[in-house]
Amino acid sequence: MSGIYIHIPFCKKACHYCDFYFSTSLKYADEMVDAICREITMKKDRITGQVGSIYFGGGTPSILSQAALQKIFDTINHTFSVDAGAEITIETNPDDLTSQKLKELKQLPVNRFSVGIQSFYDEDLIWMNRAHQAREAEDCIKRSQDAGFENLTLDLIYGYPLLTNQKWLNNIQKAIELEVPHISAYALTVEPKTALAHAIKNKKQSPVSDNQSAAQFVILMDKLVEAGFEHYEISNFAKPNHYAVHNTNYWKGVDYIGIGPSAHGFNGQNRYMNPANNALYIETLAQHKLPEIVEELSLNDRFNEYIMTSLRTMWGTDLQKINADFGKDFLEETKYNLKNFEDKDWLIIDEDKIRLSQNGKLFADHIASELFVV
Repeated sequence: MSGIYIHIPFCKKACHYCDFYFSTSLKYADEMVDAICREITMKKDRITGQVGSIYFGGGTPSILSQAALQKIFDTINHTFSVDAGAEITIETNPDDLTSQKLKELKQLPVNRFSVGIQSFYDEDLIWMNRAHQAREAEDCIKRSQDAGFENLTLDLIYGYPLLTNQKWLNNIQKAIELEVPHISAYALTVEPKTALAHAIKNKKQSPVSDNQSAAQFVILMDKLVEAGFEHYEISNFAKPNHYAVHNTNYWKGVDYIGIGPSAHGFNGQNRYMNPANNALYIETLAQHKLPEIVEELSLNDRFNEYIMTSLRTMWGTDLQKINADFGKDFLEETKYNLKNFEDKDWLIIDEDKIRLSQNGKLFADHIASELFVV
């Protein structure tokens, strides 16, 4: 089944490390919702079967009113056939999940929250320029659970200057104690044009060493697996049967449509993307035109993308799929590197799968790039 990604480009504050597309002004929120609904309607032929997942990302989608979100859901249901068991996720921040907001979300089809916790330390949240406090992070999870939302995932960040290994252990332990079924954790990357990149460039902030980030990744893997989580993708850990359906489909190459400014979509052959510009997005759709740019993917592109995404998962890269979709010649070109990585104990190769070893997970991106065909 296909998926729908909807980008809501609004946030209360700009986090110092974030390079996702968003605006801190809600001035044109109504026009944006109208444009999103128009784009959904105009893409009615992009999905012929049922929709298996819907993901509201951003930005901070929970910043929208109940009425605005309901309008989007009404448009989706009028345009597509949504499976009764579809996973419907909305990204939220702790300061948004008030008792009133939870009551509103309960009236919507949303059945999964992705909560941007990032840290349980106030000084770290201030450094990140997050809008919430540490106490709010813990309280919002308990409130959500009490309101009947059990399918929760927490986002955490590691590999930043203030984070010692002990603080990182404490963050992980706190997340475990909150009894959520899914945790995502990402190493901080210094993205160009962010406040963090500017501070490092002006020597007001020192970057974290790769060794520190790697050490904290190992701590993460050890602690969460010990607590009963499955490490099913490099940055994602889940209790059994709680894998993120929408993101798992990304990694497996399932079709999805992208809605909203800066959103991307994929149809198995091509990728398309909307402009990261609210005004242009709204204006183009007001003229009943789709604002997307289409990227035609070559066979090499699709092979490389499959290697990059599949190798990150516990299911690994399917050799039979490669032979069927791309041909044996593609693997022949990477035979030397495959053997080299297997000898280093970075890859596990059996009859029909290539998977990362525990050591190999530390070098996932490097390994994938060395297997690319150019």
